[in-house]
Amino acid sequence: MAKPCLLLQLRPERAAADDEYYAILRAGELEARDVVRVQMDQRMPDIDLDDFSAVVVGGGPSNVSSPDGEKYDYQKRFEPGLKTLITEIVDRDFPYLGACYGLSILADVLGAKVTDERYGETAGAQTIELTDEAREDALLRGIPQSFRAFVGHKEACQDVPPGAVLLAGSADCPVQMIRVGQRVYATQFHPELDGNGLALRIEVYRHAGYFDPDEADYLIALGHREAVTAPSRILRRFVIRYCQD
Repeated sequence: MAKPCLLLQLRPERAAADDEYYAILRAGELEARDVVRVQMDQRMPDIDLDDFSAVVVGGGPSNVSSPDGEKYDYQKRFEPGLKTLITEIVDRDFPYLGACYGLSILADVLGAKVTDERYGETAGAQTIELTDEAREDALLRGIPQSFRAFVGHKEACQDVPPGAVLLAGSADCPVQMIRVGQRVYATQFHPELDGNGLALRIEVYRHAGYFDPDEADYLIALGHREAVTAPSRILRRFVIRYCQD
């Protein structure tokens, strides 16, 4: 039987954290028994990668680029240990899929510039374009060259991280997906997210600075009109390749 996948979450808002967890189960076609869920705002345990088949790091309100004095207390607690873990993941080329913050923390470990200077995107769908390098990638082979995906972030990679291969970008954010080695992946977009999940996050983070609060209902309506299917296929392929026998 395959080892479980490790899901590391950093959302202190329980509704958003639970929805992210169940969305990853649905998109990955996983059962609860297949995933060990760690809510890092509550605790960051010692982790032995040999106990797991892969690691998934989700998104949340934390920003890698925030000055220490502006970081959440729970972020100050979990981030040093998470950086150590991701350094080991990169060194071992251990299966990893990071989304949003999961990209930022990987890029930071690689020595990239992650800031809120440019390339932030409001909550909603963006058109993602695959690069030539994506055509032969195991997770992206056969995925449409252009597809819609849900995003929402304040900070972003300002350039492709050192040692990474750029797999996808968008008009407003040039680093949307990268691969490091052969098995370490990260996306700026949320591969687990559908229109209902976007609506919940818009409500939860209405006053968190991602968008004008008065635009929340409009953004929710736009999200429900979107056909977003390719991102979940990418997540499912990661699960099939690394989380199952």
